[in-house]
Amino acid sequence: MISVKTTQKIAKTALWIAGLSTVAILIMVIGYVLFEGIPVMSWEFLTDKPRKMGSKGGIFPIIVATVYFTALTLAIAAPIGVGAAIYLTEYTREGRLTRIIRFGTEALAGIPSIVFGLFGFAFFVILLEPVTHGWSLISGSLTGATMILPTLVRTSEEAIKTVPVSYREGSLALGATKWQTICKVVLPSALPGIVTGVILSIGRVIGETAALMLTLGGSLRMPESIFDPARTMSMHLYLVALEVGTQEATKKAFATGAVLIITIFLINTTANWVMKKFITKMS
Repeated sequence: MISVKTTQKIAKTALWIAGLSTVAILIMVIGYVLFEGIPVMSWEFLTDKPRKMGSKGGIFPIIVATVYFTALTLAIAAPIGVGAAIYLTEYTREGRLTRIIRFGTEALAGIPSIVFGLFGFAFFVILLEPVTHGWSLISGSLTGATMILPTLVRTSEEAIKTVPVSYREGSLALGATKWQTICKVVLPSALPGIVTGVILSIGRVIGETAALMLTLGGSLRMPESIFDPARTMSMHLYLVALEVGTQEATKKAFATGAVLIITIFLINTTANWVMKKFITKMS
């Protein structure tokens, strides 16, 4: 018979192995891409425009398009996601409507990205072509927004639920309205969890490829408005590596992957820094 202490040690060891294995795989993947991509990176690569289907030149229009696409997607999805979370936690009781909204959120979370892409192509690119101009940044961003809504809604909802009820009661007792309580008390207290959801959403949407190939257009030119087609870095490295396929193109793909990893790291670091500054200011 195995003792309780031995069982606990075995379980703890297994959990440590699982955690370290996850970190090791992450380091291997990121390290390999950076090892292959950083030597190819240069100032010319970052500031020049792509040539010969991306196998020559740089990725400056691709970087700009990625920033535009990510910012536009968050501008569309964040107000809807956080607003839905506020409605579910602050304005409704558990009932049929709440269950329908949560079921819809969970259903969206389980849909493969290519299905989102097909929906975006049929609805935003074809049906709304007079408004979105077909393949464009706005079509891709609307599709990306539908993809990250489940993450934003659920993380924001859980973050708002962690705010103690006493905070709300104290604010209301001092004469604040419900909306003032939400804006001045609840949301600032739930901000770390909401920002975590935003960071997770950025990571998903900035690395998406399949859905964006059907809606964003894949143009190598610099986008001048939200109605122009564009190409993100994840799309670019995929298309360059597989469609061009030359050794030089593969090197450019690795360099693009390295820039993408560094960009995500900078976005996450900046978001966390801004969040900490905001929390310090509010406290």
